[in-house]
Amino acid sequence: MTEPIATIPHRVVVIGGGPGGYDAALAAAQLGAKTVLIERAGIGGSAVLTDVVPSKTLIATADAAIAIEESTELGVRFYSDHQASESHKPAVRVDLGVVNQRLMRLAKETSKDMKAALDAAGVTVIDGEGRLEGPHRVIARQSGPNGVDIDSFDADTVIVAVGARPRTLPTAEPDGVRILTWTQLYNLTEVPEHLIVIGSGVTGAEFASAYTNLGSTVTLVSSRDRVLPGEDGDAAQVLENVFTRRGMSLRSKVRAESVVATETGVVVTLGDGSTIEGTHCLIAVGSIPNTAGIGLDTAGVQMSESGHILVNKVARTSISNIYAVGDCSDAPPLASVASHQGRTAVFHTLGDFAKPLDTRLVCSNIFTSPEIATVGYTENDVTTGAVNGIVHKLDLDANPRAKMQGTTDGFIKLIAQPESGILIGGVIVAPRASELINFLSFAMEHRHTVDQIARSWSVYPSLAGGIADTAKGMHLLTR
Repeated sequence: MTEPIATIPHRVVVIGGGPGGYDAALAAAQLGAKTVLIERAGIGGSAVLTDVVPSKTLIATADAAIAIEESTELGVRFYSDHQASESHKPAVRVDLGVVNQRLMRLAKETSKDMKAALDAAGVTVIDGEGRLEGPHRVIARQSGPNGVDIDSFDADTVIVAVGARPRTLPTAEPDGVRILTWTQLYNLTEVPEHLIVIGSGVTGAEFASAYTNLGSTVTLVSSRDRVLPGEDGDAAQVLENVFTRRGMSLRSKVRAESVVATETGVVVTLGDGSTIEGTHCLIAVGSIPNTAGIGLDTAGVQMSESGHILVNKVARTSISNIYAVGDCSDAPPLASVASHQGRTAVFHTLGDFAKPLDTRLVCSNIFTSPEIATVGYTENDVTTGAVNGIVHKLDLDANPRAKMQGTTDGFIKLIAQPESGILIGGVIVAPRASELINFLSFAMEHRHTVDQIARSWSVYPSLAGGIADTAKGMHLLTR
């Protein structure tokens, strides 16, 4: 009787341990592949260690600070012990050193939890830098006591998940003290007296919002005509109104030409020749994929002019056994997208069911105050004729729960096909919009109509009830 031939496990090597690489490695190990993950900075990558987890923790503190400051509008009164009969508006002071220590601790704890999950699944984790040597071989460079150690791994499948880093300006090089990228903000021990934010995209808007609520004087410099130029126009207008009401200065339609650090602060020179003096400057002008120097050209992987790896809807590159996920690919730069891509890539290469990425179903959130969440087609798509749709908006000041909470900045906007009534897009501007948008994403995934949404049950009173109320207003519009 002949012995059965041993089955050789499929070999998967993942370069990068952010959300995409982490989920890819877990999925591969769970499906029986021999899995190696190479990460140079720590499991979780920049998303966990220097970006998403720290920034959203900081924003949570900022939200708490502004909630205390504005609570007098709800009838909450604050008294000093020696002036029990005289109320006053609270002066909120944030200990940024303590805040930053906490958020970095949480980031490290999250990274540690992720590493434990990989270990439990049987993934071999290598602390080092990964580089391709052709389509089927990866080397890992590790710094050891005797210099640099090099390991090599043969791979049936390679998944590149190397992420991105902050883009800087040649005339505004960060020094980590006065001129900062968003990864360097967590070294601060005191709230900046005057923070100048260059860039009005998602990152710039989030930090401008957070530091305003933490007590900084903030000036936001935008080369475009408004904040969040790529987002819903009504949402951007609500945010601008909130920003200016809370004391933020907005400089629009002007570029920052240079930033110079002085002994006591920074001087920002704008394109119109004017200058702004502050104590600190945040450079938030986008990111650059970490794809240079890792052997992609040697392996024959096609890339865009910006350095992003071109992938299809299952995250496959131009080389059949190489996949790319997350911010280093040309997919939307969201942690949720990276995680989806990572699992999809593994399922595809190992023959499991792989659902292609449909970017129209991807919901995203901007963690300003209030939050802005979006999914699907936009009102601009309807206006420009890119899609045939009906748009209906209900302001938050018509929502009973919002009134009770003293929150009236925001709205719920739905976009539906004109005859079928099928939901094809939505925008929510509200507290915790990130939690509410999932309802719209689910409805779009299952092609629900606005009438079906209107008939769904919601708690009264609730912000979620505003979604059903908005859908009710579209009944006659879609008939």
